[in-house]
Amino acid sequence: MKPIRLVTASLAAAALAVSLAAPAAAAPPAGDPPRGHAKHDTLRWVAPKGFHIGSAVAGGGHHESQPYPDPFTSDRPYRKILAKEFSSVSPENQMKWEYIHPERDRYDFAMADAIVGFAKANRQVVRGHTLLWHSQNPTWLEEGDFSATELREILREHIMTVVGRYAGRIQQWDVANEIFDDDGNLRTQDNIWIRELGPGIVADAFRWAHQADPVAELFLNDYNVEGVNAKSDAYYALVQDLLAQGVPVHGFSAQAHLSIRYGFPGSLEENLRRFDRLGLATAITELDVRMDLPESGEPTEEQLAQQADYYRRTLEACLNVSGCDSFTIWGFTDKYSWVPVFFSGQGAATVMWDDFTRKPAYRALRSTLAEAARCGAQRPGRGWAPGHAPRSASFTDGRR
Repeated sequence: MKPIRLVTASLAAAALAVSLAAPAAAAPPAGDPPRGHAKHDTLRWVAPKGFHIGSAVAGGGHHESQPYPDPFTSDRPYRKILAKEFSSVSPENQMKWEYIHPERDRYDFAMADAIVGFAKANRQVVRGHTLLWHSQNPTWLEEGDFSATELREILREHIMTVVGRYAGRIQQWDVANEIFDDDGNLRTQDNIWIRELGPGIVADAFRWAHQADPVAELFLNDYNVEGVNAKSDAYYALVQDLLAQGVPVHGFSAQAHLSIRYGFPGSLEENLRRFDRLGLATAITELDVRMDLPESGEPTEEQLAQQADYYRRTLEACLNVSGCDSFTIWGFTDKYSWVPVFFSGQGAATVMWDDFTRKPAYRALRSTLAEAARCGAQRPGRGWAPGHAPRSASFTDGRR
């Protein structure tokens, strides 16, 4: 086997990590409040103790085709708000295969290292995203002529290398991402791992990830699984099977890419509860709420109110389930949202405008978190802290 090159030891990568972490680290952990907002007037500060409120870290993916530089490395006000508002961060694209493993014998950890360093400097936890997926794989992998034995070793080596690098520093990993279609069938055609290696490779991925980092919580993650439906039923059956085999699966998460064009998934809380009863942690991992924009491009007050209601109800469902301790929105500003790129005529999906001013959706999240904290809603049972086993340690709240 050829030696693997880890392209992160360079001075450039080290300088990147230091330059991004240093400004926030020099300030109080939550960051200096912009636009006159008090430090206490933030999502992470008002959240119940042990409950992590997170955001995706913009970069890679669709951002590369947009008329602006990389958000995370170039937009200092963006980074300050990311530090101030959130106690958890999740790389939007920077840990996906095509970015972190661009060639078979080469890894590029520069951006992932920078995000993990930023999180440490700002007392944030990290959600790793993602290890086994059918999308955003590099060409060398998808078009390579590999035997089943070679593919299995490629996946094992990738998981051991990536998860192992961040052992003890990443709270949760999306190990298997979007492995079922909307009818509850395994993706046996477009998922290279399942197609070539069979369904059992999902269990192996969890075993390898746990071997590489026994501390991290390991999740199944998907979209359109917010309610009780064929797709979430398929995950429920899979979890039961994996647990019966002794596979170290620790959590189930719903992405929650919602649209006000459709009704709110009213069985969200019921769905999270049934996975909680299996002994799993649950999470909301990629929440945004898009809308069809009027001809003016500006949402109406009615649309913004409905969007805020969807954000609030999603958060309430998570808060009402004791094992749901991680709540991540898929970016906090429309300036960098993926929605207009992928959904023509739709947008305004996040909780802040392009200039980082707050929408009603932001205020709905903040008031809901504050009310939960006032009611004494602490997150018992399933916590995480470096050096402790998953689902048995206590969270740090990230506020001080």
